[in-house]
This record gives sequence, structure tokens and C-alpha cells, in this order.
Amino acid sequence: MIDLNTAESNRKLLYINLSWWIIVSVIHAFIISNSALSYKEIFVDTLVTFGLLGAVCLLIVNNMRYYLPQREKYYYIVFVSFGVSGICSFLSKILLSLIMNHDAVYLQELSESSGIRFGISFLLVSCITMMSLLWHNQEEQKRMDAHKAEAEQLAKEAELFKLRQQLQPHFLFNSLNSISALTGTQPEKARHMINQLSEFLRGTLKKDEKQWNTLEEEMQYLQLYLDIEKVRFGYRLQTNIFCEEAALNLNLPSMLLQPVVENAIKFGLYDTTGEVLIKVNAKKSENNLQVTVENPFDPETSQPLKGTGFGLRSIQRRLFLLFARQDLLSTQKEDDHFTTTILIPQSI
Repeated sequence: MIDLNTAESNRKLLYINLSWWIIVSVIHAFIISNSALSYKEIFVDTLVTFGLLGAVCLLIVNNMRYYLPQREKYYYIVFVSFGVSGICSFLSKILLSLIMNHDAVYLQELSESSGIRFGISFLLVSCITMMSLLWHNQEEQKRMDAHKAEAEQLAKEAELFKLRQQLQPHFLFNSLNSISALTGTQPEKARHMINQLSEFLRGTLKKDEKQWNTLEEEMQYLQLYLDIEKVRFGYRLQTNIFCEEAALNLNLPSMLLQPVVENAIKFGLYDTTGEVLIKVNAKKSENNLQVTVENPFDPETSQPLKGTGFGLRSIQRRLFLLFARQDLLSTQKEDDHFTTTILIPQSI
């Protein structure tokens, strides 16, 4: 497949080369027009001299598309320029001698100016060759940077996908164990929980294709998760969810809140026997979506600061991959309450 950007770059370089030799040819013609040469001799001299140099330089520039000398081999440019200039000067002298063999005055001037012509040819070929080398090096660097950025993006997306997939098994296994326990004692509850779990997983599969959701969509998904957990924990799990109207249309990474709430349930209910209230508060804070999840815990049996587990670590990692910031997730312990705060920057 042809790289359109590369093709466009090669066209630009070709136009620059043609412009270069046209300008040089015009300058040369203007300089020698002050001599006693006729317009025909000026035209032929310019056409042969710089037409030959331009054609050979075009081959060199085109060859650099496939081979670029390394920095330690830049002396190669000097040798090539020297050799090409010598060959072109020799060939142009022969061609001009054959074409102008009837003009002794012109041949005399041609012979006397051979050294100057070679020197000018060497400078011109060196300049256009070095310019082409720098051009191709820059384009090669751009391609390498683009490939590196693409590889990093693919790696980041793969890690994000892996993190999202790792969040589900823990919840799924707990739900299946709860269903198993309910089938013997409360089959209707077990059937209801199976339906809810099925709907939850169906939504999860759909969300795998989406990187972002609005807060309103995420809250619907979170409510479905909480409904399952309420079947599992019964009256013990109480929730209080509040979302500002202005925050509902703000965006956040898909499936971000469920592991945070799951972490709150884990540390809020696992070590207690009574009712536990999980609070979720979402609001717009400057140019961020701020979500706070609060849960009570027993300081004597729970250690939320030391054991926040895979859930919060995965959230922090996802946020870093998406925003390159480490300060978007914070936790705070105050008395017997543990608070997790997430900031989601919104595009300006």
C-alpha cells in the first residue's frame, strides 16, 4: 500500500529540486549574458550544464529514498558530490565541444572556465544532496515517531482492555456463589438474580466496544450492579446516590465506577453484620467530573488504606493511561468512614 504522506513528501522534494535548478540556471544564464556569447550559446550552455547536473542529482535524491547514509558516513556525501561534479563537468565539456565545435571563441572560454565550472558544480551538488539528506532524515524521523506513537497507543489500549476484563471475574464469581446459595433456600430470588446478572453481563459486552460513557449511562449500569448486590446482601446494603443535573452529560471512562463501589461494599459489609450505607455523589467541579464514594468501615477489623486491592489500583492505572496524571484518584480515612474521590477531566 502506498503511503500518501510519503508520496506527497516526495512530490514536494521533487518540486524543490526543479525549482532549485531552474533558479540556478537563470542566474547562470544572466551572468554569462554579459559575455560576448550569443543567446543560442547561452541557452545551449545552460541547458547542457545544468540539465545534466539536475538529472544526476535527481537520481541521487531518488536513491536516498531507499538508502540514507548514517551520521558516521556523512563523508560519503562529499565523495559522491565530488565524483558527480567531476563526471558531469567532463561530460558537459565534451557535449558542449561537440555542439559548439564551430565556435573557437566559445571553446576557448569553455576550456578556461573548466575549473570554475567544476567548483560551482561541486558546491551546487553538495548543497542539493545535503538538503535532500536532511529532508529524508526528517521524514524518516516523522515516520518512526508516528510508528512509535501508534505502537504505544495500541499497547495502551491493550492494557486498558486487559484492566477492564480483569474487573469482571471477581464480581461474577461472587454473584454465582450467591446464586448457588439462594437456589436451595430462595429459588425465586436466585432466578431474579440470574436475570439481573444476565442483563448486567449483556450490558458489559456492549460496553466493551465503548471507551467512554456519559455519567447518566454509567449510573444506570451502576444501579444494575447494585440491584444484584442488594439481592446478595439483602437489607444490609443501603445506597444513597446523588448526581447533579449539570454532571449527567459529562463523560467518564466506561465501567469506571463499578469497581470503586465494589471496593466500598467489600470494606463496608464484609466485616460487619448490620446495615451499611454506601454514598455516591457526582458533581461538576470546574472542568472536571468529580465522583465521591463513601463507605463506613470497622477500624479494628478492616484496613482500607493498606488493602484497597486490585479495584482501586486498576482505576488509578486506567486514569494514568488516559490522562497521564497520578492525582486523579485519592482516598481519605476519617473516623470510621473511608472516602474515594475520582476526578475525570473534561475536554475544553
